[in-house]
Amino acid sequence: MEQLPATDILKQSVQYLKGVGPRRAVALERLGVKRVSDLLHHFPRDWQDRRQPTDLTRPLVDTLIVARGRVTRVEHFQAGPRMAIYKATVATATGKLPVLWFKHGSRRYDVFEALKRDVVRGCDLWVVGRSEPGLLGAHEVHAEEYYLEDDPRAAIHVGRIVPVYSLTEGITQRFLRELIHTVLADRAAQLPEYLPGRFLEERRLLAYGQALRAVHFPAAFPERDAARSRLAYEEFLLLELAWFLKRRQTKELSKGFGYEIRKTLLTPFRGQLGFELTRAQIRVINEIFDDLRRPSPMTRLLQGDVGSGKTVVALSALLLAVENGFQGAFMAPTEILADQHLATMKGFLRDLPVRLAMLTSRLKAKEREQTLAAVRRGEVDILVGTHALLEEDVRFPRLRLAVIDEQHRFGVRQRATLRQKSSILDLLIMTATPIPRTLALALYGDLDVSTLDEMPPGKTTARTVRAGEEEALDFLKKEVAVGHQAYIVYPIIDESSRLDLLSAKQEFERLRAGPLAGLNVALIHGAMPGKQKTRVMREFAAGAWQVLVATPVIEVGIDVHNATVMVIQNADRFGMASLHQLRGRIGRSRLESICFLVAEARTPQAQKRLETLVASSDGFRIGEEDLKLRGPGEFIGTAQHGELALKVADIFRDAALLSAARQDAQWALAEDPRLLSRENAGLRERLLSLYQKEWGWVDLA
Repeated sequence: MEQLPATDILKQSVQYLKGVGPRRAVALERLGVKRVSDLLHHFPRDWQDRRQPTDLTRPLVDTLIVARGRVTRVEHFQAGPRMAIYKATVATATGKLPVLWFKHGSRRYDVFEALKRDVVRGCDLWVVGRSEPGLLGAHEVHAEEYYLEDDPRAAIHVGRIVPVYSLTEGITQRFLRELIHTVLADRAAQLPEYLPGRFLEERRLLAYGQALRAVHFPAAFPERDAARSRLAYEEFLLLELAWFLKRRQTKELSKGFGYEIRKTLLTPFRGQLGFELTRAQIRVINEIFDDLRRPSPMTRLLQGDVGSGKTVVALSALLLAVENGFQGAFMAPTEILADQHLATMKGFLRDLPVRLAMLTSRLKAKEREQTLAAVRRGEVDILVGTHALLEEDVRFPRLRLAVIDEQHRFGVRQRATLRQKSSILDLLIMTATPIPRTLALALYGDLDVSTLDEMPPGKTTARTVRAGEEEALDFLKKEVAVGHQAYIVYPIIDESSRLDLLSAKQEFERLRAGPLAGLNVALIHGAMPGKQKTRVMREFAAGAWQVLVATPVIEVGIDVHNATVMVIQNADRFGMASLHQLRGRIGRSRLESICFLVAEARTPQAQKRLETLVASSDGFRIGEEDLKLRGPGEFIGTAQHGELALKVADIFRDAALLSAARQDAQWALAEDPRLLSRENAGLRERLLSLYQKEWGWVDLA
């Protein structure tokens, strides 16, 4: 490797590392690896303990085998028209082991040629593979890797704890392991330290180069864990610094405009709601109005359980903007939810002079251009839409307030893109997935938080029970007979290789012809065209359909007061947050409602999820339990989680590290607001590299 300064080698393209070249560089880029720094931060997904050969005298049931010995016999033969096998018998210190390599069709000829050259009678080698039952009850090893004893590179792959990486076509474990090992061996000791020395000392953290070496090739598992802690702490520290700086920068901005509570729209709006606001709604509206009237932009998260009245709160804020001559935008993650919000707003704002419009991807070109032109002329007061609001040709002359619903369905980047629609923008983010404090600090560190912790009067809580399909459908038919409606939810649309899951399309046909024959049954799923989905939902809301068979596309935003029954099939395959959202589609009036969970619950985790749903209707408790059981990656969605730039850190598992990093970030900025001191130079460089150059989040000028 060319001898470059350590900081420069980290910026170098991996294409120029020995053994890579243009073709492998393209393959590595699919793994997110462009530069050497990306390569060193492509952390193992697992580690295998290959320090000692496997004792063959012990039971070998579906386990990893690490064998070291001498080949006593080799043979290769056809096992069928498209299957060839290369077999070696390896004599080890604890017994003889049959080892097999397979070739399917015309593939892997190069592998067999290498085997014929390398794995010959009398050679000493290491073999790594999985044990499988063989003929006559004996066990054999299906080889995954092999290394000749006299190959100096074998020490990278066997006789130690070995990293296992995520791969892509054209990249093997052997190649990636050797590439990372070579870079670390050449330069790990010279890699710059980014963290201030006092943080390393106080938190007892490994040095950067030492941590990278140990996380890839640890001498022992405690060393790996120490390396992981160091790297997780660094990720958290950078994230919290970025949030603190972004929050500070927002507070330092001057909006240059203000709001007055004129009550020209707000008073008649409240007067025709038909219900009194809860104390929680009044408190949160006041918090938002106080924010809006401050000189700096608002960045506030509104969280509230299903049915807690977030839409009324958001609409109150939008009306304050409109009665001050400004425009508002309301972004939802799906067309169905956007349609529902528009319909709700029209109902609440009947006879009020508020101009509403919708923008989604399903609009035809002419209709879309007419809507965009009206927005540009300032003839739309509130624009409701989906991701379509983020497109470049959507321009507002007086946009001052944006509301994002179900924020966990979007990412941090979408939030930033929407803010760019105006020079200065007040932002209200809403979620019906209550977020535990630990997670909120990491996800929304730049936001103030308001919580609706009270349900409006007239809302009932749907009772949740475990039941078999027959019992659930019998109850459903009784409810339909007295004029009520019902949902039946399935996890997938079509039959697939996952044959243990029921699918909406096939079950729709079965139910219509069998158990629900004679009833008006409709189908809705995510793959349907947007207009068709909207039509089905509108017809269901109008009472044209008695039963709606659906996928989780109805999880959020559907508001049909006459629906009193929900049957969730394969309920064990849903997360608790999804189940809680789904059952929130019923119990939306004073009518008694019931949600049936039909499931086998094959795992302890699935059993725990279902027990929690039956026992509690508290969304905050369910959110906590869901986070514990599934981890933050699944809880918040992969898009959102991936955008936090956390490759090692686990928000829930590493809560103590997050807290420590948050304290240290606050302390560092209080002492050195721009991170200009020599001690903070490395930290500043890393922060700018990640959260300014790549993300555009922070500005340390």
